[in-house]
Amino acid sequence: MKELSQAEKINRLLKMVAPGTAFRDGLENVLRAKTGGLIVVGSTPQVMDVVDGGFSIDCEFSPNYLYELAKMDGAIILSDDLKRILYANTQLIPDSSISSIETGIRHRTAERVAKQTGELVISISQRRNIITLYKGNLRYALKEIGVILTKANQAIQTLERYQVVLGQALTNLTASEFEQMVTIAEVAGVIQRVEMVLRIQTEIDRYITELGAEGRLISMQMEELIGTIEEEFRLLLKDYGRDISEERLNEIINGLKRITDNELMDANQIVKMLGYPMAAAQSEEVVPTRGYRVLNKIPRLPNVIIHNLVERFGALHHVINATIDELDEVDGIGEVRARTIRSGLERIQEQVFIDRQI
Repeated sequence: MKELSQAEKINRLLKMVAPGTAFRDGLENVLRAKTGGLIVVGSTPQVMDVVDGGFSIDCEFSPNYLYELAKMDGAIILSDDLKRILYANTQLIPDSSISSIETGIRHRTAERVAKQTGELVISISQRRNIITLYKGNLRYALKEIGVILTKANQAIQTLERYQVVLGQALTNLTASEFEQMVTIAEVAGVIQRVEMVLRIQTEIDRYITELGAEGRLISMQMEELIGTIEEEFRLLLKDYGRDISEERLNEIINGLKRITDNELMDANQIVKMLGYPMAAAQSEEVVPTRGYRVLNKIPRLPNVIIHNLVERFGALHHVINATIDELDEVDGIGEVRARTIRSGLERIQEQVFIDRQI
């Protein structure tokens, strides 16, 4: 089973406590009451091993019940689906040898229980007005809605700027493809820009998750800006990767997600992932494109036909130079579709030459 990344783990936790959920309403009630609170989600044997005392509740969860029970000093144990309150006023006694960076007793206990059990533990500060999530070695302090909205709007503005730059880079690459002047360094530069946009998207996704019901407008803005960039990215990798099997494409995409920002700016890293020798990053040698990305821009051209074209001609410039009769010979293409392909490529070429920036 694939192990989740740190960002994916945080997103899962944030969905559980997102604004608009009954659980978040309960946490906010406790926060506003300034009583503090310690809540464990899950009643596994590992959790029950650290629980001492308290009393069984086993009632349906409600924000008001959580608020009332938090007035007592002990911890509250919830079911893992957050639908029931199982125990209240319990004492948690984790292994004291487990390391903790926290100073307060409640937070230190929460961190140790989370590390010992692997379950979600939530500490609500009585004085600092902070809700902190712990799960395993992960720690995340929830931010105020206003702060998150400000950061989300700033990230959207950054995404808009990056998207403009990326759009122009893709247009210039397409023009170079028609002129058969693409170098692997140019491809690496476009891939860098795409990955930067996708990283901003990941950051905004976290804000949207943390905003819950308040994040709808931010989500709509991001979807409009991102469009089909992920699909176009995959087609770009199919155009230039040495090995374009689905497994290898997924490896490249996941590999790009894992590298640091500094490594992303190193063209040698990108070139190596595509399957070329690192020296190719400094080479002016022209590399042909298979044409998946450009052919995909032709309206109503099925993927199977695009695949057949690439299989038959091998490179985009061969498709462009093919006669109507040669296109007609490809499986699934008749004379009408052949003419549609020819006119579609001519329109795309004309448009990118107009939009290109020298």
